[in-house]
Amino acid sequence: MPPKGSGKKKQPLQPTESEPSSPTLAEQLSYLHNPRPFKNPNYTKNVNRRSKNLKAVLTQERERERVERERRRQEREQQMEVDGQAAVDDTAEEDLPTYSSIESPPSFLPQRKYCDITGLEGPYTDPATGLRYHDKSIYELIKGLSGSAAKDYLSARGVNPIVK
Repeated sequence: MPPKGSGKKKQPLQPTESEPSSPTLAEQLSYLHNPRPFKNPNYTKNVNRRSKNLKAVLTQERERERVERERRRQEREQQMEVDGQAAVDDTAEEDLPTYSSIESPPSFLPQRKYCDITGLEGPYTDPATGLRYHDKSIYELIKGLSGSAAKDYLSARGVNPIVK
């Protein structure tokens, strides 16, 4: 038995000269022949544009909101009748929330307690110093602290330090 592939090899079909070769669908949809420049050749830089820092943007936004509120207030005053009664206005325009004016009520959840040493969540409190700590290794460190260092940690949290 002869080894595989040793038989006659078939010649691939060549298009005859009478038939023009048509491109395949993959060649028709290919973008390889199109030039792909890195930058847009039609781009023009806006010369009047300048960058602003966050403080400038927020100040400009507050000023725009203030001018808008003042304009609405003047419109309401002009709509008032001569005898002092205001025209019916269904919208409370002064209470429109903006990015810088949104206020929220206090949370119903209890305040979270954080470790005075690491800043991680601190579920435990040292009874001698009042310092909050995260785990056993931090408690060992707190036991080795001097009274003045414990006072400094408590004052950093904003607690009146009373060390026993």
